[in-house]
Amino acid sequence: MSRSSEWIEAFRGRKLVVFGDVMLDRYTFGDSTRISPEAPAPVFKAERVDAMIGGAGNVARNIVSLGGKAVLIGAIGADAAGRELQAAIEAEDGLSAALAINPDMRTAVKNRYVAKNQQMLRVDEEDVGDQPDSVVADMMSSLATALDGASALVISDYAKGVLTEDAIARACAIANDRNLPVVVDPKARDLSRYRGATVVTPNAKETEEATGQSCVSDTGAEAAARAIAQQVGCPMIVVTRGPQGMTVRNADDGITHLPTAAQEVFDVSGAGDTVVAALALGLGSGLAVEDAAELANRAAGVVVAKVGTATVSAAELHIAMHGTGPDGRLTVSLDGAVAATRAWQAQGQSVVFTNGCFDLLHPGHVSLLGFAREQGDKLIVAINSDASVKRLKGSSRPVQDEDSRALVMEALRFVDLVVIFDEDTPLEAITAIQPDVLVKGADYKPGEVVGGDVVTGRGGRIALAPLVDGHSTTAAIARANGPENV
Repeated sequence: MSRSSEWIEAFRGRKLVVFGDVMLDRYTFGDSTRISPEAPAPVFKAERVDAMIGGAGNVARNIVSLGGKAVLIGAIGADAAGRELQAAIEAEDGLSAALAINPDMRTAVKNRYVAKNQQMLRVDEEDVGDQPDSVVADMMSSLATALDGASALVISDYAKGVLTEDAIARACAIANDRNLPVVVDPKARDLSRYRGATVVTPNAKETEEATGQSCVSDTGAEAAARAIAQQVGCPMIVVTRGPQGMTVRNADDGITHLPTAAQEVFDVSGAGDTVVAALALGLGSGLAVEDAAELANRAAGVVVAKVGTATVSAAELHIAMHGTGPDGRLTVSLDGAVAATRAWQAQGQSVVFTNGCFDLLHPGHVSLLGFAREQGDKLIVAINSDASVKRLKGSSRPVQDEDSRALVMEALRFVDLVVIFDEDTPLEAITAIQPDVLVKGADYKPGEVVGGDVVTGRGGRIALAPLVDGHSTTAAIARANGPENV
């Protein structure tokens, strides 16, 4: 097992406490194809609504999805949104909460409207202001209890009023007394209010506002990180710089610059939450800040390729770092293939996709796969599930079950990853993976290739593999069943 595999495995079951502004993230997905006759505004046709735990709660969700356990401390209103939020928390395995109730506030809700993966509008419902003393006392009591047996404290500031300067100081003091690392995702312009933290993780904009120093260059980011360390009295700083990656300042004033692990960015919502969750899990597991930041950087690269306030799983993170699942297999979930693709593309590698049933592998298949491998740096092969093969080929097929076919495919030197899909076509897999090259046999015309428009629409290409005459699975099965069937 590699070192980074051991790091990710160390996350399993590790308890972290998250203290901060909790909110409900509501996404309304739909379409917009015309302008309103009433005003110069798009008409949005709603199709479905998804709601999930947001704000500090999304940090907690990421901790859980990465294999840890999280206790969420914050405040909500005595309203329908608060009850919906608590129900969502109860439904998450590994996540618990001790939320103080403030009857005089509304539970914060962010309403996002998304058409074709593009966010069109966000509508916020919230009451911003410091919490009353009674609510702060409830939260402090819950925090002290929750930190028993914990490995780290995360302070997630969304500037909604839960994290007053006094509340932050008291939370840091409780954690410091227990020798627990404190990881802060800041929001305030004055970063000195986070004094007592182990590591502060400002983004480029927050860093520039706090220091007046641009973070576009590595030199500027390095100077800014050191200025923040002096400002806050904090031993470690991680500046998240978007396309420029991360700059990490360790407790000995050493600087490390990490290039971005993201290439295809669909939605940055919650990316900072993912960074903080992975970083805190790493530090809570005893990793050096540079190693924890490397994991956090890779995790962020996965999550920005998703739509909505998303999380990244331990398996996805492992695949993004190693190109295999945690079990060493090349057969991974669709999310895992997406994670690996984003990691490869961020490194400048081109990803090739091909698909088929691949039931009884024959020289024609080998020729197709060899051709596909020559078209780029990495090859993902999508194979039809057993149910999909039966629908396409009849009740007597497949001859080999999907796991057997996947194992055979993994053994071929051409193949980097295998995905099993259950639909009749690979369109859903192609749309999610977004490969650079799509390969099919030359018996297709480019306009007939399923998913071809998805690939060419983002600047990719279709490649048609030469056919090998005299080889087919159907013919091989017929020969095996006797000369009369040939």
